[in-house]
Amino acid sequence: MRNIKLTIAFDGADFQGWQRQKSDRTIQGELENRLQIMTQGDVSVIGAGRTDAGVHARGMVASFKTQSRISCQAFLQGLNSLLPLSIRILDASEAAADFHARFDAQAKTYSYHIDTSKIQSPHKRLYALHVPASLNLERLQCALEKIVGQYDFASFEATGSRDLTLTTGRGSIRTIHKASLQTQGSHSVILTFSGDGFLRHMVRNLVGTLIDVGKGRTSPAEFAHILAAANRSAAGATAPAHGLFLEAVHYAPPLLN
Repeated sequence: MRNIKLTIAFDGADFQGWQRQKSDRTIQGELENRLQIMTQGDVSVIGAGRTDAGVHARGMVASFKTQSRISCQAFLQGLNSLLPLSIRILDASEAAADFHARFDAQAKTYSYHIDTSKIQSPHKRLYALHVPASLNLERLQCALEKIVGQYDFASFEATGSRDLTLTTGRGSIRTIHKASLQTQGSHSVILTFSGDGFLRHMVRNLVGTLIDVGKGRTSPAEFAHILAAANRSAAGATAPAHGLFLEAVHYAPPLLN
């Protein structure tokens, strides 16, 4: 039995997220359907995480096990010939037998794109949140610095996303290694987050609250209090999915036998 690791880019606008569903198109479903055509057998694809409908990826990682003798290069070329153009396999390689795309992930990097132009170009509507306002970047940077480190991010977790009565696991504690912003041109702001894991809707909830900081509705000090509150009702609105990109999934080497 071989274990194949895939690195995948996709435009999430056409799909109802990563996880397979009975009726709606999903990234996992498309991959499994094409792999079954290629291998003539059932294939279960394991993703590094689940992205919501509309979220995009430049570096999603997935793995699947197969007894097929198809080479990795042939999987790469064959999948790209069968998949819709909105999904591309960037790399296919042999992984260790015990490699697990989800459980072995050590960190992930996400970016969120904001378009502050007065009128948004229709070509950006599916890939950046339109915020037709001037954002105070100094205030934004100050707030971003307050989430670097290990904290309880319950204030930025989707309500009802997990069983709060469980006493095992790490709960809503996560470590953010890096949080930064950059600009592209005069109307594009990109917020980037790298961490050891993210709660459901965590990045989008952070962005929604950070936009309030950039608009002057919330101060950086108040943002710190929202984080410390560990209560979803203290934070701002959830930013839409279409501005979010999974940039990369990070693993500790070595992956291969």
